[in-house]
Amino acid sequence: MIQPAQRIEFGDYQTPIALASEVTSFLTTLRVNPSVIVEPTCGIGAFIEAATQAFPSARCFAFDINHQYVEHVIDNICSNKPQIAVEQQDFFEKDWKSLFASLAGEILVVGNPPWVTNSGLGAIGGGNLPRKNNFQGHRGFAAKTGKANFDISEWMLIKLLESLGQHRACLAMLCKTATARKVLKHAWLHGFPVGRATLHVIDAQRHFQVSVDACLLVAHTGIAGAPKTATVYRGLSFAEKTYTFGLYGKELIADIEEFHRLIDLDGISYYTWRSGVKHDAAKVMEFTRTGKHVRNGLQDEVAIEDTYLYPILKSSDLANGAIAPNRLVLLTQKHPSDDTTTIRDRAPATWRYLEANGRQLDARQSIIYQKRARFSVFGVGAYTFTPWKVAISGLYKSLKFRVVGSIRGKPIVVDDTCYFISCQTKREAEFICGLLNSELCQRFLRSLVFLDAKRPVTIDVLNRIDLKRLADKLGLQQEAKQYLASAREFEQGRPQFVFERKESVSKRHKTKIKA
Repeated sequence: MIQPAQRIEFGDYQTPIALASEVTSFLTTLRVNPSVIVEPTCGIGAFIEAATQAFPSARCFAFDINHQYVEHVIDNICSNKPQIAVEQQDFFEKDWKSLFASLAGEILVVGNPPWVTNSGLGAIGGGNLPRKNNFQGHRGFAAKTGKANFDISEWMLIKLLESLGQHRACLAMLCKTATARKVLKHAWLHGFPVGRATLHVIDAQRHFQVSVDACLLVAHTGIAGAPKTATVYRGLSFAEKTYTFGLYGKELIADIEEFHRLIDLDGISYYTWRSGVKHDAAKVMEFTRTGKHVRNGLQDEVAIEDTYLYPILKSSDLANGAIAPNRLVLLTQKHPSDDTTTIRDRAPATWRYLEANGRQLDARQSIIYQKRARFSVFGVGAYTFTPWKVAISGLYKSLKFRVVGSIRGKPIVVDDTCYFISCQTKREAEFICGLLNSELCQRFLRSLVFLDAKRPVTIDVLNRIDLKRLADKLGLQQEAKQYLASAREFEQGRPQFVFERKESVSKRHKTKIKA
């Protein structure tokens, strides 16, 4: 019926009828009693069949972009069910607000929208996308890179909630758990009248043969002034609560209850957290050492100078505690604005190597390399080349911080999946690392971090850890004062009184969540 590339483009993971029936049965226990059911992406009709059985007196409107699926639903489900109306319709062209405005009574919006990202569609040249706009409101660099990527279902669910507005309705949709969180964050930030919201974790491997954290998002609309929180449960029931997340200021907090117990640690970091080096050409720019030579990712043995080679650690290394590097990286610059042609004279063999692999390096697609020197890298500065660092993986569930030093006079660097702060001495690095690995700090971090996220740890999260307040609570004020003052001096080129508080932080703590 549908080709593999189309299956990707349309996020074609058809809901098993057994799961659809479980969902609609669960909705009846919530006293959902719709006059109208809307299925925006009905596929072969599992939710249509299950919902009309669970709510036989409700009218049903079903839509799908695939005419074969529409015909299948008409031929196999609509017979003897005049209350069902099915229409071929591109979701992104439908005026959902007008549809909902034309409906009377309580509305149930139910279904399973596509599980595919906009970048995933771009990779196959798919066109099943909304009109391009930065609906998430990212600015600058974030709008140009990964933060601007989103699940198509995220856009769809936001559109549906926005279109429902003040209507009394229940939206019950299968989606990735991370998508559900982003949708609720957007709704809360933009003042959508969303009432009680819950997430119910499902086994995506069992139902869809995909390894992804997925859930049923249930959100009731048309209710103003509700708490900006949502509780996550295991399975389609309320028997096993796992955690409650919510909005604090403009950010989502993973465990809002634990966060409020440790809110004194939410402040400013004093150090500046950085992401590691980025080059987007691992096969050319990363090496292992073989005697006097090095071998690149293409398995070519090359003879280049050590001048621009640095030991490097990756997320897996930090997460597993493997902090003795077995890889090297070629860093062509110490600052993104450096002229790379100086390599020609300082390290001629390295320059010849870069030119020989110029086609691959020139083909790097990221916008960050545009209008920069040829063979440039990103994520480098004075901070990259300090002799000591405290680093953490951004990709793993492990929240362990590691002290990273130097080898044979060269600082160890980390890649762009890691985050770090720069330190001048081993003692400083060990002290700061000890603060961050303390039981108190780890509890605070876990209240902030969604461990099922693609990148659980981010700079935004790390910047919330107030190292001074943490040191105060651990009885280490005096030593902390010395290091925090030095950190500010290193970053800004001048001393800064470590006890001054930024106005923005003070304002953040005045923002409260309704219990």
